[in-house]
Amino acid sequence: MRGLKLLHAQIILHGLTNETLTLGKLISFCAVDDAGDLQYAQRMFDQIPQPNKFMYNSLIRGYSNSDDPINAVLLFRRMICSGLSPNEFTLPFVLKACGCKSAYWEAVLVHGLAIKLGIGSLVFVQNALIAVYVVCGLIHCARKLFDDITHKTLVSWNSMIGGYARMGNWKEAFLLFRKMREWGMEPDGFTFVNLLSVCSQSRDLDLGRYVHFCIEITGVKIDIIVRNALMDMYAKCGNLHSAQAIFDRTQEKNVVSWTSMISAYAQHGSIEVARQIFDQMPGKNVVSWNSMISCYLREGQYREALDLFNKMRNSRVVPDEATLVSILAACSQLGDLVMGKKIHNYILSNKGAYGVTLYNSLIDMYAKCGPVVTALDIFLEMPGKNLVSWNVIIGALALHGCGLEAIKLFEVMQADGTLPDEITLTGLLSACSHSGLVDMGLYYFDRMGVIYRVPREIEHYACMVDLLGRGGLLGEAIELIGRMPMKPDVVVWGALLGACRIHGNVEIGKQILKQLLELEPHSGGLYVLISNIYWEAQRWEDVKKIRKLMIDRGIKKGRAISSIEIDGCIYEFMVDDKRHKISSSIYAMLDQLTDHLRSAGYLCNISSVFFEAEEI
Repeated sequence: MRGLKLLHAQIILHGLTNETLTLGKLISFCAVDDAGDLQYAQRMFDQIPQPNKFMYNSLIRGYSNSDDPINAVLLFRRMICSGLSPNEFTLPFVLKACGCKSAYWEAVLVHGLAIKLGIGSLVFVQNALIAVYVVCGLIHCARKLFDDITHKTLVSWNSMIGGYARMGNWKEAFLLFRKMREWGMEPDGFTFVNLLSVCSQSRDLDLGRYVHFCIEITGVKIDIIVRNALMDMYAKCGNLHSAQAIFDRTQEKNVVSWTSMISAYAQHGSIEVARQIFDQMPGKNVVSWNSMISCYLREGQYREALDLFNKMRNSRVVPDEATLVSILAACSQLGDLVMGKKIHNYILSNKGAYGVTLYNSLIDMYAKCGPVVTALDIFLEMPGKNLVSWNVIIGALALHGCGLEAIKLFEVMQADGTLPDEITLTGLLSACSHSGLVDMGLYYFDRMGVIYRVPREIEHYACMVDLLGRGGLLGEAIELIGRMPMKPDVVVWGALLGACRIHGNVEIGKQILKQLLELEPHSGGLYVLISNIYWEAQRWEDVKKIRKLMIDRGIKKGRAISSIEIDGCIYEFMVDDKRHKISSSIYAMLDQLTDHLRSAGYLCNISSVFFEAEEI
């Protein structure tokens, strides 16, 4: 670029700025070449009083391949307004830009213009149209165009097969592949990559092996893209041995190769092997780190995800939005408010153009870690809200028992023009339940199908059973269960059983227990809940029976784990836990605190923690 800028300076100094051919070549180099500078091309273009068609085409092509392809569409509009007519070299790149932004209507207008100008039947224009219709999800329009092409090129076949692969339609993809062979068209690497993609989506190992066989017998060059597609197919179809064999035979592995194998082992539960491959990986980029962090999240190893994030930062790899969303999810699960705040401060200090997904993750993190007011502030201040944003904040207010606030936001959401879905209504009904708003809950439940057009799912019935049960309306809750169009699950019965405990209704609790034990006969938590109901009703013989039943069936209550962060270190502990090296000193301090509470007149009701203090 330095030499080109010097040449441009000489053109200006010698008064040759009217040499449109020379300037056109300079703009073309800057816009299209890998060593060029698109912004410099734009500046040169803006200084020309009347740019010609070649200059427009070069700059449109450059923008269509850039990170901001919408500029290609805007420049195309400017070209039309200037009186210049686009040609067959203009439209394919404009359509490519439309595809990048899923700009359907703009693509339709370009299609109409192509027909008007008489270039709509040119095969490379038709190929571009197929590609944009596929991206916009209009596979039938793409197929109609494909069938109308008189002289189909390999790009035409690949675009259409790729379209079916994108839609997950393996049958049409392979029928078209067979037709392609019948027409005498030889496939290339892109053809097979598309077919392998659809095999990966359908998890069809036999079909994937068939494609692998076709690759071998056709003699297609197996480059890194094809090898990665083969690895991905075998991994997703559960054949890790074949995926590993291809990985081992690949001489020049790229980020996709390593990431495919990491994800493959993680998805099959071999997280340790995935980590070993990750540690061996040379030149890790942000995608590599994100992949391994996501693996830990999928396996529920949230602390390991945070530890890996800290190593990523120490490696001076800059996290992207996907990284931050994953780490906020880990903080939400761990209740790690300290790390969550650090991520929030990092976001504020960078002042990047972050998307709505990151803001939603921030709201969820603060809600689950405690400060729901902060979550609400972020929601109110965020630049753009989608349905997920509303669902997250309504769910957050429900979690914290802020029923009236959740209802107010729900009404604002409707006034804003955002239509609720089944998740919205679940959060709203849960908010009514946790705040004891029985009448409001019934009001919204009755309006679900008629007004909101949201079908009632089992989660909504569970919320209503919980709402009625907490309100002491056990008879109405049982009646609602009887009217359910689907079979009640353990959540529904569990909600009613919890209500029986609140209101001390032992008889209904016994009837529910039979239903629950049929659904989950080995759930220790259910035995504990019914035992506590008997304990609180002072029915000692029934308590003994439950204890004996648990012993006979070998059922033990799962021990809950709590955690506390001190000076950046996380300590986990359970009831009667003596694993810590200074556990004797900890228990001595607890005894002192207990004696102090007793001397202050505090009486502790231990009935509700009967099974917490005594292991069975």
